[in-house]
Amino acid sequence: MTIESLQSRFAPRLAQRQAESLLRKRPLVSSAQSPAMNINGLEILNFSSNDYLGLANAADIRQTLCEDVSLSYGAGAAHLVTGHHLQHHRLEDELADWLDTERTLLFSTGYMANLAVQQTLMQKGDVILGDKLNHASLIDGALHSEADFKRYPHNDMDMLEKRLQQAHSKGQQALIVTDGVFSMDGDLCPLADIQTLAQTYQAWLFVDDAHALGVLGDQGRGSFEHFGLTPDDNTLIMGTFGKAFGTFGAFVAGSNTAIEALIQFARPYIYTTAMPQWNALATRTALKLLQQDSELRESLKQNISYFKQQAQTMGIELMPSDSAIQPLLIGDSALAVKWSDALKQQGFWVTAIRPPTVPVNTARLRITLSAAHTQDHIHQFCQALAHCQAEFPLTTR
Repeated sequence: MTIESLQSRFAPRLAQRQAESLLRKRPLVSSAQSPAMNINGLEILNFSSNDYLGLANAADIRQTLCEDVSLSYGAGAAHLVTGHHLQHHRLEDELADWLDTERTLLFSTGYMANLAVQQTLMQKGDVILGDKLNHASLIDGALHSEADFKRYPHNDMDMLEKRLQQAHSKGQQALIVTDGVFSMDGDLCPLADIQTLAQTYQAWLFVDDAHALGVLGDQGRGSFEHFGLTPDDNTLIMGTFGKAFGTFGAFVAGSNTAIEALIQFARPYIYTTAMPQWNALATRTALKLLQQDSELRESLKQNISYFKQQAQTMGIELMPSDSAIQPLLIGDSALAVKWSDALKQQGFWVTAIRPPTVPVNTARLRITLSAAHTQDHIHQFCQALAHCQAEFPLTTR
């Protein structure tokens, strides 16, 4: 075993990433979150945000926070100590009422929620069955569980059933884990088929609905409402507030037994300071806006449709997706960076997504739409994409 310095271990790896056009950098934002932003000193239109309904800078939320001066900035402690404020409790109750589940439980991030559910509920001898394209946090949660972890090809129900049959024959408790809307491809899981398989083989189901809640369904209740389904007592749903809600944090919804088990046994919940009180209040306001204003979802739907129509008219081939996530497959990482840089020079911010976030040779522009975009924003952006296509042709993907 070789003893080495941090420099000797990581400098070559960083240099390799640089050479392969895979080195990632943090953009510096100096404006509020909105379609028009200042990023890295550029006045730019943002097409990379998950602020799907444009609530991150909503006047109603800011006004609510200004009016309530009784809240401290920080929670001060974990939920089980002195950090569980009335605002947290009310938010959990209102989320449960909205989703028609017995209870919900707040987490500081979706990543922590995904770790907590799988680590807590699954034991040695159990098996977690995850979609190949699940979010990294779902993968990490499975890997850090004591259960076996097996992946099935993306949305392949035949293979999922084979995995379930194998688990059932061995007497293994199975947990099916899937995104509702997949974050890098924008497509939906076949939730009705997955629910049927779960119930047939007595498996539990865990759906990461971060990119669907607030957006899909007539009331914005996410994938289950979109498909006309009702979650059963063996189903848990994870949602985040940093996307359609425009705030910060996450929650898990499920039965009283499942939520109480997380409160008592989930280390990522027990040993973490509660989210700030003011964030819980802001999220309660965002939830009211989601419930009261269906026009936001309708505006987003119209923008998605308009973008796809404009892209098709200009000969821009998108990956198949009906969600707010509209990926443009580039393939080569260096070429994806060239497209992203060229778009910046034209006044548009779109991040190039490269391995290891996506598989090798599937680098892409992850384009996201918001209800706050105007049709003029979208038309100008599609013109910029067409200019990039002419300058950097996609000869191979």
